[in-house]
Parts: sequence; structure tokens; C-alpha cells
Amino acid sequence: MLNAFIIVWRESLEALLVISVLLSWIARQEQPGTALRRGLWGGALGGVALAVGLGFATFAVQSEFAGESLEIFQLAMVLAASALILHMVLWMHQHGRDMKRQLEGQAARAASAWGIAAIAALAVAREGAETVVFLYGLGLEGSGTALLSTLGAAAAGLAAAVATAWLAARGARLLNYRTLFRISEILLLLIANALLVSGVDRMISLDWLPALIDPVWDLSALLADGQGAGRLLADFTGYRARPAATVLLASACFWAFAWWRMRQATPPALPAKA
Repeated sequence: MLNAFIIVWRESLEALLVISVLLSWIARQEQPGTALRRGLWGGALGGVALAVGLGFATFAVQSEFAGESLEIFQLAMVLAASALILHMVLWMHQHGRDMKRQLEGQAARAASAWGIAAIAALAVAREGAETVVFLYGLGLEGSGTALLSTLGAAAAGLAAAVATAWLAARGARLLNYRTLFRISEILLLLIANALLVSGVDRMISLDWLPALIDPVWDLSALLADGQGAGRLLADFTGYRARPAATVLLASACFWAFAWWRMRQATPPALPAKA
């Protein structure tokens, strides 16, 4: 359930960052900001409602499938979650440093309670919609104890995000958004790779992809991936004790692409002053 905790923590932290930036902008305006604040919180609640609606719609769609069609639907959601996490990390890596300026520019152009509400609703709904897809990809389609554990981890992630945002706003030493996002980038990429590996495993089992060599090696005697620490590594990083060659190739391509794009998005270092 560590994956669900990290996903919800990161997504909630981004949403809270948007809200804090807008609140800071409202506080700097000359005119009274009561209406703008009401618009902000109303929009945030609207965004949450849209995300919850998407969650119900996702499970409603799932209930229409059975057998192989359900397996295909779940496979599509797993791969979509992996791709979305990778896209989110790359986008924030490139645009995160400008997000505050962009949000304040949008707020200045809107300059009304309805405009602020729309900005907040879209931002929160986007983060919430991504969370729904991510959690489904991580296994929220389960039931009973597994479902309750995932929901508990998600609730803990939300609480941790609120606490983190509060500490960052208070200027806690060594705790700032840039540092937090850099650390979470690595964690999210590990989760995205784990989802991709799970999807490739499913495609091999459906005979959609050849295994090529299966297994390439066997580390089961040292660290099995079905229980204990091995299971945690499998869920969190995509570790396989007996991996097929196709799985290893897919994972290698994922990390090569992520590294290449992040190198492209990283601004060059400024030359040192003489």
C-alpha cells in the first residue's frame, strides 16, 4: 500500500500548492478578497466532486465487463496509469519552476470569483482524476481487505500531504516544495515502472507479447517476489525474481526514455562568475 500512499501524497500536495499560490495572490490584492476566497474554496470542492464522479464512473464501467474483456480493461488502466505518472513527472520537472507565475497570471486575467473558482476546480479535478486512474492501476479494483488497505493508505497520504504543506508554508528547515518534488519524482518513476512491468506481464500471459527468454535468471532462492521484502520490491519497483526478457527490455526502455527526457527538461547550469 506504500504506492497508494505516495501517489495520493504527491497528487494532494500539488493540489494544495495550487490552492496556496492562489490564496497568496488573493491576499496581495487591494480589494477585499472574501468573494475571491469563496470562489477558490467553492472551485476546489467542485474539483473534488468531479474527481469522485470519475471514480464512480470508472467502477461503473468496470462492472460492465467480465472475463477477458475485464482483463483487457484493467490492463489498459494499468498502462494508462504508468504513462500518466511518467507524463506528470516529466511535466512538473520541466514546468514546475514556472507554475506559480503561470497560476498568478491566470488569476490576474480571471480577476473574479467565478474565474478563480474555475482555475481551482480544473486544477483540483485534474489532480483528483489522475489519482483515480493511478489508484485503479495500483489495484483499487480489488475488494475486501485489499480495498480497505488501499483506501486507508490513500487517506494517510492525504493527511500527510496536508501536514507537509503546512510545514512547508511555515518554512520548516530543509522542507520546501522543490526538494519534496525532486524526491517524489524518483519514487513516482519507480511506481510507474512497477505498473509497466505488471502490464507487460499481463500482455505476456495473454499471448500478446512473446516472453523471448523466460526466465532470464532465477533469484527466487535469494529473494522471492511473492512475499516479504521481495513482494514489497515487486509492488513498488517492478522487481521480478524470474523476469522474462521482454519485461527487462520494457523496463530498460522506460528508464532510458525517462532519463533522456529529464535531461532535456533540466535547464543548463549558469556559468560561474569570475
